[in-house]
Amino acid sequence: MNQQLRLHADRIVREAIAAVQPDAAVQRALSEMTFSGRVLLVAAGKAAWQMAKAASDCLGNRIENGVVVTKYDHVMGPIANFACFEAGHPVPDENSFRGTQAALDLVADLTEKDTVLFLLSGGGSALFEKPLIPAEELQDITGQLLACGADIVEINTIRKRLSQVKGGRFAQLCWPGKVEAVVLSDILGDPLDMIASGPACPDSSTAEDAFRIRDKYQLKMSAEAERLLGIETPKSLDNVHTQINGSVRELCSAAAKTCLELGYEPVLLTDQLCCQAREAGSFLASILKTHASDGKALAFIAGGETVVKLTGHGLGGRNQEIALSAAAGIAGMDHAAVFSVGSDGTDGPTDAAGGYADGDTCRELLAQGLKIDDVLQDNDAYHALQKCGGLIMTGPTGTNVNDVAVALLG
Repeated sequence: MNQQLRLHADRIVREAIAAVQPDAAVQRALSEMTFSGRVLLVAAGKAAWQMAKAASDCLGNRIENGVVVTKYDHVMGPIANFACFEAGHPVPDENSFRGTQAALDLVADLTEKDTVLFLLSGGGSALFEKPLIPAEELQDITGQLLACGADIVEINTIRKRLSQVKGGRFAQLCWPGKVEAVVLSDILGDPLDMIASGPACPDSSTAEDAFRIRDKYQLKMSAEAERLLGIETPKSLDNVHTQINGSVRELCSAAAKTCLELGYEPVLLTDQLCCQAREAGSFLASILKTHASDGKALAFIAGGETVVKLTGHGLGGRNQEIALSAAAGIAGMDHAAVFSVGSDGTDGPTDAAGGYADGDTCRELLAQGLKIDDVLQDNDAYHALQKCGGLIMTGPTGTNVNDVAVALLG
């Protein structure tokens, strides 16, 4: 392993994630709000605890009570007057339903003077959920969508129609109370109705879209679930005001700033990356090969969210697959590395934030009897990268604004 490139990669990851922490975003949003009656807080998503803590620090006792629903191991301590729940992601579980029910109980019987401060971040689709079908079927449908390579917009279009809180329905349940929503975006282009499946946003997707997705992926579901796909979600809401604070663009900009400080010339390729993870890794490797003889230190940056199509039974995530698929393309290259991380600190169903590979990775794996193509076919990037020191571990970060991949040429 190239130790200098690995040290640079770790610093870029650390400083980029630090730059998109939600504290300042929440404080900026609150500075523009005024409240008359009661203020109740509901926070949902991977960054929910961090956002709720920032709101509590800013408003103190002005918030009467709150409910926080976040991912397992993401609650960093108690927050006064708030009930904190940890729940399942990316597939909702019983704790998702318990936490969401607590939020619904909190906002029952609001008056027109009351305000719900709704803090939303990515991951809310699984964490903030009260299904209209049996939980087991919802989990099965979610699993089908994840396994077939559906993108986040397609997944959320289906989930909205099977839920009592998604697609604007949570805001309806808060009426006549007002909803002040502060959102951290984890979806390309920041479509409000798709972030965490838009609990407080009018839904732009239609029943026709839902049926098209069902047919495209040949989803198996009950007659009741199919009936629910045909029921339209709210198309207008008059009790909601929303601010988006934080996005993948800020994550890419922060990565570019650190790259420049380290002596690399940063090049932003895109903040709209959306393809198969293996294709993204191969593409980044090909860019490094094209510029290998330029004689300059370069950093090519791509933000967004890729997808993984499951073909095996191993352990991994999209960012780990990006790094591992790039390893084959840069094999033997000196001073070349590709790394990719999820800003939330968890890549797929693993404890890694992402993966790192350089010109030595392929050789190191072959020495242990591992061929990259075979590993990718089994979707087992985690164990392969673990064997060659290629896992990037950050722990839960408290934010969630998509992923960033960087291809370094020293």
